Amino acid sequence: MGGFSGLIYSSLPVLVFVPVNSLRGLTTAIWAALGVATAILVWRLVRKGPVQPAISGFLGVGVCAFIAYRMGEAKGFFLFGIYASLVYAGAFLLSLVVRWPLAGVIWGVLNGHGTEWRSDRRAMRLYDIATAVWAVVFGARYVVQNHLYASDSTGLLAVARLAMGWPLTGVALVVTVWAVRRAGHLPATSGSTTPGKTGESVA
Repeated sequence: MGGFSGLIYSSLPVLVFVPVNSLRGLTTAIWAALGVATAILVWRLVRKGPVQPAISGFLGVGVCAFIAYRMGEAKGFFLFGIYASLVYAGAFLLSLVVRWPLAGVIWGVLNGHGTEWRSDRRAMRLYDIATAVWAVVFGARYVVQNHLYASDSTGLLAVARLAMGWPLTGVALVVTVWAVRRAGHLPATSGSTTPGKTGESVA
């Protein structure tokens, strides 16, 4: 929900943290990552643009930095993200089990379509697919990054964090947009569909 800018904001502190840790040590790397997150937040405030992604990024870096500081190990910087992926994967999987696919629920809340689509079997199948893809994405992140964490591969952790961030998120977003279009649930404000009307394909 932070959009493309949110992906950038979440990646820059990682790009700074790993090399600084190798060259100057953990404490300097922590302050460098926090400095980058702070600079991004200030820059967004000065430009009077949307600050939600920057604030989220700043808080996320703060939590990661605190964990790394408490552990005294650079790999601790990635621990929060690893377990966050596990929680997200579990949430998406659980939503499939209880028949409330999160991809549809979240899209409905954000774009004013509510939950009437749940009575449409076709829409449910589409959102099941999108939700399953998100579950796989988060699950893959957890499995790979947790293995690298256990192996003390901090450098590879950073690579995996970035490589499994933008590309996999892009794949999941493409599938979600496909599901939304096939279900006829483009944003209600676009005028393309009537809120609550399901089962229409949008060319």
